[in-house]
Amino acid sequence: MSRTLIGSGSTFEREIGYSRAVVDGDWVFVSGTTGFDYATMTIADDVVEQAEQCLKNIQAALGQAGAEMRDVVRVTYILPDAAEFPRCWPVLRRWFGEIRPAATMISAGLADARMRIEIEVTARRREA
Repeated sequence: MSRTLIGSGSTFEREIGYSRAVVDGDWVFVSGTTGFDYATMTIADDVVEQAEQCLKNIQAALGQAGAEMRDVVRVTYILPDAAEFPRCWPVLRRWFGEIRPAATMISAGLADARMRIEIEVTARRREA
């Protein structure tokens, strides 16, 4: 089995010592991903906008791994304020409504006070 490390260009990966994603065989493990726009290193104030950017960042990591959003089998949502989670549901439904991966939501503090949601996924690449 081959193991491939995927980076996003985030300075956090180098500073902390992790990868945006790890590909191990057919499995793709995407680290907790926030709503930072890595091209500009900015983050929106709104939790819904952050959720959308999280999923765009995840989609990019999956693409680098040869996977797609439809390959996601597990998703974990982490929010400092659980009361904000329902505001994100329309975005999450748009991205995962047909895929319906196993999911968990956890309320916990995040590394930066600007972060209002973090999302991690596990995917299994399908045969071509």
